[in-house]
Amino acid sequence: MNIDWKNLGFGISETDYNVRCYYRNGSWGELEISSSPQISMHMGATCLHYGQESFEGLKAYRGKDGRIRLFRYDENAKRMRTSAEGIMLAEVPQSLFQEAVEKVVKLNERFVPPHGTGASLYIRPLLIGTGPQVGVRPADVFLFMVFVMPVGPYFKEGFKPVDIMITRDHDRAAPLGTGHLKVGGNYAASMTSVAEAHDAGFATALYLDAREKKYIDEAGPANFFAIRDNTYITPDSSSILPSITNKSLQQIASDMGMKIEKRHIEVGELETFEETGACGTAAVITPIRKIVDKDTGKTYTYGDGSNPGPVTAKLYERLTGIQYGDVEDPYGWITILD
Repeated sequence: MNIDWKNLGFGISETDYNVRCYYRNGSWGELEISSSPQISMHMGATCLHYGQESFEGLKAYRGKDGRIRLFRYDENAKRMRTSAEGIMLAEVPQSLFQEAVEKVVKLNERFVPPHGTGASLYIRPLLIGTGPQVGVRPADVFLFMVFVMPVGPYFKEGFKPVDIMITRDHDRAAPLGTGHLKVGGNYAASMTSVAEAHDAGFATALYLDAREKKYIDEAGPANFFAIRDNTYITPDSSSILPSITNKSLQQIASDMGMKIEKRHIEVGELETFEETGACGTAAVITPIRKIVDKDTGKTYTYGDGSNPGPVTAKLYERLTGIQYGDVEDPYGWITILD
């Protein structure tokens, strides 16, 4: 195996095994191991026609001691159950989720990047309706599977400031819709606006609330946060995915002596912030250098243009230090695989 660990991108790559489990006749079967990246399903599967699917994203990290660490995967299991309940998928029990994640990581241990490379093993749990329906009804057969791949930074810049663009032409999700669930339809709805942002030279799009176009919602595939007056500020919205990374950063910020505010953030407030960023499993934290509002012509700039802000840097170092085992984990977030 010849992998350039330090120059990995964020994308699909082949590993040795994945794990799968079917839900049939009202119950889950046994966890199966497969070496095939292919799945077979009926052409009438509800995941294909009605978007009945949910997924998660988490990572495994190799520490200096060579041991493999999983970060808060119990929270991923809970969030997948919430998503399943929201779109009538069979809920994956906590024990099955954790067994599947641990097994697939151990089976692919040789793909967990070495410590110090900045890379990690990305873990993708997937839950889909495979039972056929031609009416808009939930499936009666479901497939839960987990596959993995070694990855580098989500954004090619890594932990470097990026520019993003406010979009008013598209909504990622609507109030009372599925924005708070991790389901594929939300990401399909974001593809046009993110592509437009990329074409204009931006890393991603920043969405406003769908009702009034007045408040900050999400930053493409990640939650938004801002720093001002020793306060960590992040949007409160029913259409935002509850990020496990954001939740963790709020805890760390609080323990650093910062005040936490989860509330509506008006667009005009962007000019008052000292630092801004986007956070999520894939990127951890992406510092924001500039936010451009093409509709109003306003540009909001943060920092010196080259480096993350001091608070953002401290949050990133603390969180990644816990994930890689470089600093103490006082929260019980880490599970070490034996």
